[in-house]
Order: sequence, then structure tokens, then C-alpha cells
Amino acid sequence: MDFKKILEAASDTKRLEIGDGILPVTAEVFKDLFPGKHPVIISDPSSYAIAGEQVQKIFEEAGLNPEKPILLTDPDLHAEWKHIEKLDKALSETDAIPVAVGSGTINDLTKLSAEHVGKRYITVATAASMDGYTAFGASVIKDGAKQTFSCRAPLAAVADTNIIAEAPASMTASGYADLFAKIPAGADWILADALGVEPMDDFSFNIVQGGLKKALGNPEAVAKGDKEAIHDLIEGLLLGGFAMQAHKTSRPASGADHQFSHLWNMENHVMKNGHAPSHGFQVAIGLLASTALYEQFLATDFSKLDVEAAVEAWPSLEELQKEAAEAFADTDFPEIGVKEVTAKYSTKEELRKQLTLLKENWPQIKEKLEHQLIPLSRAKEMLAIVGAPTKPEDIDVSLEYLIRSVMRAEKIRRRFTIFDIALRTGNLQKWADNIKL
Repeated sequence: MDFKKILEAASDTKRLEIGDGILPVTAEVFKDLFPGKHPVIISDPSSYAIAGEQVQKIFEEAGLNPEKPILLTDPDLHAEWKHIEKLDKALSETDAIPVAVGSGTINDLTKLSAEHVGKRYITVATAASMDGYTAFGASVIKDGAKQTFSCRAPLAAVADTNIIAEAPASMTASGYADLFAKIPAGADWILADALGVEPMDDFSFNIVQGGLKKALGNPEAVAKGDKEAIHDLIEGLLLGGFAMQAHKTSRPASGADHQFSHLWNMENHVMKNGHAPSHGFQVAIGLLASTALYEQFLATDFSKLDVEAAVEAWPSLEELQKEAAEAFADTDFPEIGVKEVTAKYSTKEELRKQLTLLKENWPQIKEKLEHQLIPLSRAKEMLAIVGAPTKPEDIDVSLEYLIRSVMRAEKIRRRFTIFDIALRTGNLQKWADNIKL
């Protein structure tokens, strides 16, 4: 992988350091990117004990005069707005440059607060738990709902695999599932490109997909904390963020799989223990459901599709808007469905073109998708090995809730995915009902 070329294409991040025992390079990176400045670490007690204390000492020995660390001590720490308010105040009262030491929550909080006060920041990853380290935007709970706020990715990222390999197994499993989701997400982009909906950006696509199956290929080693496997995992996750920077959207790393997670967050789904499943664990079920839809799609011979019958059956925009309004009438987000189905609505003429491309190019489309996807049975085996969920019940989602989520998740994002071709061919409800995980 040509990291120099990738960093040149990235809009925000200009340095990436991954390797065993490389934590000391954090001081060098800081000096290069912020000459004459001094740092302040933002962390939580656990992450500070794991890596933050070492980074603080490294900064002190390098003569960087670090300020006293800002530790977020909430015992049930989540990316919530109350922490943003605290960080905004602290960072606005100092000229120090923030250095996030932790995993997803610490990174998102630091990322958004740094943006609020007009500063750039460095992230030091402590777990291979998600792909958001180098992604633009931060997911933070505000007004009771998880929202994505626009903000720049870190100026640099440091990932010491000695530390990351020691992270809790559940965090590694979560990151593995988040990386695995790039498989069906890639299929969604292949499909959108083939039907003339959204052209493929080969460079961004290949940043994610180039080494993806290799990074996923040894789940046993990932589960054991093997350094080489962990290196490939965190590299793959960081590359997902770079691809999003290069493409200026999350399309390279996110498809129908993530729409399940977004919906469940919006619906405030929590497990019986009162906690929401991790992002990666939500996405694990999302990617399996997406793959199950793809397997039904690929089992259908679309070379025999009756295009005119499908076009004739296609609802009007007003009908879909009414359906979307009814679907979310009892939620905290009643307008999102109408907004998103309106944005991605295809006229009958546009639909005819899409379905004609599907019919006339079916053998080639099918071959590309079969090459991209990992069979559902194998995907479940791989996720199980690393300790990720393989059944909706594992995150307290009933089969009925999962089926309902398919029908609703299609309406919350305008991105063209397997949901949308299922809807356009009249198969969405049938295929949702047939999901077996």
C-alpha cells in the first residue's frame, strides 16, 4: 500500500505511524506538525494507564512541556454532549494542542471539541475497535440522539500495535466486525456504479478494498492478539478513514450494513443490561443481514427481469413520502424518511434505465458481486472466531425487529445500496422476511 500517495490524497491527516513499540515517535510527530507548541493529553483513566502516562512522559522527556492531562472520569463514558461542553471550555482556555489517547469515544470527543475551538489534534489509538480514528466527522449523543457532526480528522495518527494487541478482546472483535462491513459496503458501491447511480472512484475504493480480505483472512490470529494480524487490522481500519477523506464522503467504508447501526442508534436501542451495543457489534449484525439480502439477490436470475412490469409497479414519489412519514411518525426523527426517500427517488424513466442495465449486464454484475462478497456461512464463522455477534439476539435484537429494521433502514439514508435495488425490483419485504441468521 502506497501510504505516501494515500496521505497526499487525504484532506486532513498528514502523518501515520503504525508499528510495534513506536509510541515514542509521538513526540517527533508533534514537533514536526506543531513547532513551538505544547500538548495536552485528553484521555480516560483506563486509556491513560495503558498509554497516556507513557505519552505524557515521552512529551516531558522531549522538552515539550505538556500540560496536566484532561481525564474524562465518567465510569460509563460515552461520546455525549456534556463532555464536549467540558472539553470546549478547557481547550478554549489554553493554547495547548490536544492529543487524544484512547479509542473511539475519546477520539470523537477530542475531534469535535478541537474543531469547535479551531485547533488540529493528534490521535494515539489504544484499540483496534472502529474505523473512526482517521475519519472526518464525529458521532456524539446530543438531545438524546446520536448525531454525526462535521469536523476534521486528526492531523496525525499513531498506532502502537504492542498496546493495541493488549486491548480487551471485545474491542478487537468490534473493530474486526467494522472492518468486515467494508465487504458488503464495497458490493453496494459496485452495484450503484453498475446501475449508473453513483460512479466508482477506483482510488478510494482500492484504499479500502486492496488489502481487506488479507486483513480479515486470519480471524484465529486476531483472536489471539497476534501482532501481525493486529497490525493488518488497525491498518485496515485507519485506511477506511483515509478513503473517506479522499472521497469526501463515507461511501468507501459504509453501506447498508451501517444503516442498521445508524437506525438502532436513532431508535436508542439498548440491550437488556441497559447499554447500547458497540458500533462494531451493531455493524456485525448489519453486515450479516446485508449479506443475506445479497445472497437472495444473486440467487435471482435478473436476465429474465420484466423491466416494464417493475416500472409500472413503481410507486410515485408522493406514495413513498407518505409511507416514510408513517414509518417514522412515532419517533424523535419524523422527517428523516421523507427527506431521504425524496433525495434518492428515481423517476420511472430513471428506474427503467437502472433496471435495463441490471438485466442486460446481469452476468457481469453477478460475477463482480460474487467476487466481492464473502458467503454468509463463512462470514458468521469468521465473526464467531473473534467473538463478534453472529445472531441478532446476541445484541438483543429480535428477528422481528431485524426485519422491521430492514424496511426502515432503507429510508434513513439516500445512499444507494442492496436495500434500494430490492425495493426497485419489488423484493425488499420478501427478502427481509427470508433473512435467516
